[in-house]
Amino acid sequence: MRMKIPRVKPVEKSDWNEEQLAAMGKASMDGKILNIFKTLVHHPSLAKRWMVFANHIMGKSSLSKRDREIVILRMGWQCKSGYEWGQHVVIAKHSDLNDDEIEHIKIGPDENFWTAKESLLLLATDQLHSDAFVSDDTWQKLEKHYSTQQLMDIVFTAGQYNLVSMVLNTFGVQLDEGMELDDDLCV
Repeated sequence: MRMKIPRVKPVEKSDWNEEQLAAMGKASMDGKILNIFKTLVHHPSLAKRWMVFANHIMGKSSLSKRDREIVILRMGWQCKSGYEWGQHVVIAKHSDLNDDEIEHIKIGPDENFWTAKESLLLLATDQLHSDAFVSDDTWQKLEKHYSTQQLMDIVFTAGQYNLVSMVLNTFGVQLDEGMELDDDLCV
């Protein structure tokens, strides 16, 4: 974690006003309100609009859950976001990724471990992180595996989680109960 205490302190649901309650709706995970939501509630109109996009990425994307989580975890790792990594390790385990695969996401594209398609996902995520651009060569190879909508979802997923990692890191959002900190992300 980059910060040991939050810059933007989470607000417990019992302290939310009517505007905050309306904006956050049913924002929770497994019945728990996460620290990210308790933090974003400081800006209800922003949170409400952001959640529409976040819900597309998490629930309506044309990518498989596995592919989505490969992109999200790689971006979280590249952004050194302890919260993002911790939260999505839990989600990835329910999205057909095992512990060994999750560990290999830290390494990145490795065609000796990943399928060609998965290695390309990791490469595209790395390129988006470092250059905000997927190279022509990578794009052409991705086109052999993904539809235009899926390609768009890859870019938007990487972008969403780059943004979210910036938010989590800068606001100092702390791990939720039950999440584990990866020591390699301690800055």
